[in-house]
Amino acid sequence: MNVASSFHISTTPSQLISYQVPTPPPSKSSSPTLSACVPQSEVDIPGEVTILISQTFHPDSKLIPPQPDTVFRSSDNIFFYVHRAVIQEKSSNDWSNRLPYLPASTYPNEEGGMNQVIALPESAAVLNVLLHAIYNISCAPFSPSIHDLVSAVDAMETYGVPAKDVVLPSSALYGLILSNAPLAPLAAYTLAAQHDLHSLAVQTSTHLLSYRLMSLPETTAEQMGPLYLKRLFILHSARLGALKRLLLQPPQPHPPSQTCGSVEQTKLTHAWMLAAAQLAWEDRADLPSSAIEAALLPLGHQLSCPLCADRLAVRVRQVVADWAMVKTDVHPSRDY
Repeated sequence: MNVASSFHISTTPSQLISYQVPTPPPSKSSSPTLSACVPQSEVDIPGEVTILISQTFHPDSKLIPPQPDTVFRSSDNIFFYVHRAVIQEKSSNDWSNRLPYLPASTYPNEEGGMNQVIALPESAAVLNVLLHAIYNISCAPFSPSIHDLVSAVDAMETYGVPAKDVVLPSSALYGLILSNAPLAPLAAYTLAAQHDLHSLAVQTSTHLLSYRLMSLPETTAEQMGPLYLKRLFILHSARLGALKRLLLQPPQPHPPSQTCGSVEQTKLTHAWMLAAAQLAWEDRADLPSSAIEAALLPLGHQLSCPLCADRLAVRVRQVVADWAMVKTDVHPSRDY
């Protein structure tokens, strides 16, 4: 979904040059206008220009009671009308020292007024996510990509906004990142790791169980940092170790009977160990329970002893149950 709407504005040709910028409309107008010093000879020259203004952050937005008093322009020339007080409350460096000394609305138009537009290097898609996070409102209707979500959180450091203070478990942005984790788990976990968002890292790490860590790009590992990279490796190692320990325990033998003694039961143990070795060889931290059942339950087809078949079924159920209890996410207690 587009983050901006088009506005057609009648103006003069001279107002299309790079230093002209949009100003908020008169109090009862629904369209923005352009304010500029126009030579008298051009005042009556008709013209029309189209500008793009944020659907959420526009001059008449009712996000908070005062009207917006500051204008941002994205790198792709979309305008965002925001409140200086909100920006300053969240930013520790006056938005990377880009805010003017006074709100733009305190200047008369001929001295700048809302012409005090602040050009930013972020695209509209990224800036839209960032400003929604600053105002703590959801940008889900715009369906931002994981790339835009990551870029927005990365930009917070530039603008003096601690990600830990904004990307909270209760925030809309946190939920958006988490909803993208199943499709982009590496990007989501790397984002959480890079900004030390522990709760988000824990919840996204479970989606990385199927990821082959040996293929992890070096740049991504550097972004994660040693602590969160170690936690991810420990998670995989711990699960694989737990799986091997479970598989190493064959079905318990039953008391010898007239038709099935220790020799016959040894055959089941050997068959179990062979199937278990094949499962362990797959080296999958995300091994599904169905794969365990598919590999072990068919061993019962080779058994003529009902007691052995029963012990096999019991053991398979226990392995599946215990495997489901093994931790599936990173945890700081494993930093050893």
